[in-house]
Amino acid sequence: MSKAPLSVPEIVEAGLCMGCGLCHGVAGGDRIGFVMTPEGRLRPVAREALDESTNAAINAVCPGVRVEGPEPARAAPEAELDPVWGPADGVVIAHAGDEEVRYKAATGGILTALGQHLVETGEVEFVLHVGASREAPMRSEARVSFDRASLLAGASSRYGPSTPLHDFHALLDRGRPFAVVGKPCDITAVRNVMRSDERARTLVRYCLALVCGGMSDLTKSQGVLDDAGMKESELGLFRYRGHGNPGPLRAETVDGRAHEEEYNALWGDEVGWALQPRCKICPDAIGEVADIAAADCWPGGGPSGEDAGFNAVLVRTARGRELFDAAVSRGDIVVDRTSSFREMDDFQPHQVTKKNAVWARYAGMRAAGLPTPATPRLRIEGLAREQSLSFLVREARGARRRAHAGRLGEPPASFERQWGCT
Repeated sequence: MSKAPLSVPEIVEAGLCMGCGLCHGVAGGDRIGFVMTPEGRLRPVAREALDESTNAAINAVCPGVRVEGPEPARAAPEAELDPVWGPADGVVIAHAGDEEVRYKAATGGILTALGQHLVETGEVEFVLHVGASREAPMRSEARVSFDRASLLAGASSRYGPSTPLHDFHALLDRGRPFAVVGKPCDITAVRNVMRSDERARTLVRYCLALVCGGMSDLTKSQGVLDDAGMKESELGLFRYRGHGNPGPLRAETVDGRAHEEEYNALWGDEVGWALQPRCKICPDAIGEVADIAAADCWPGGGPSGEDAGFNAVLVRTARGRELFDAAVSRGDIVVDRTSSFREMDDFQPHQVTKKNAVWARYAGMRAAGLPTPATPRLRIEGLAREQSLSFLVREARGARRRAHAGRLGEPPASFERQWGCT
């Protein structure tokens, strides 16, 4: 007999959810709502017990349950498949041609520049992305941008929780071509929908991803406010980075007070990132199924100071190659130099470690009785074979220990148990 699909509470409590919001569209808003948990995570809550067919439909697209690797048919003609970094027909260092975009956006502004190129050339009607909430700027929200200005207004990284795909199915209902800019897990979710939904295959013209270090709990941001003596209700601005590369975190109150913290003070030590559980076992934080992925490119894995802003860019698909070349030709993107997979190892060493370790971490989770994602075509078992036995045992035991301690799972999400509630 086939295994029953996981229910929404089981996905959440197993630590597989990252709050993308896609299940809301699958089941319908009358059956699934979202809450901000006391841990600082946006999580789905079923308003009623869902039937098995709905759970199966959610499991089929949920990026916590299924994380497929790239389909060879989408690859760019000259793409190479690197065991760690996946497919790319080259790696380059580049930046946005518009200096305002380059300065305000995270790193070199590549994803913002590509979104602007798409709407200005008519390749898409709008871009789905994430920006600061207009009502509560410490929090993040999905945005639909139709023009250059609104894309720039939503630029800059958002490290806290968001539900970018909450209304994805409603956007498909519009019947208009669009692009998606998001975290690798968001892009995985979109690709999952594409396998069964002809509208998604037709209307989602481009998938663009950031190379992701992980999504922090909102408690990380709240800690900044606590240290600064600010309240969330007082905020008029909360910017995680940008306005330089990397740029400081900046908080401003409506009455004119301001607080800044340098990037390395907040993010220099991974122990203090306050990552959500699913991020710690992510098998694809590098956007393997995107058309184009853009990354920070700091030698050694972190910034040593401010610079003008540069991205490492991996062009992964034939469609991505056409887009990138067109953006360069139009001046929307400037290529500085070529790079390589091995230079990416130096830019993003924590990604290499995670990719090599994730198979063993899954083994430890299963030993503790937790479910793990399906990961076809992501090569994680092959990478594990290249590691030392001591490394694999250490990672598996660590995951099992954290699972038994409840650190790879989560408390149940409910409407009664929310952020700020006792």
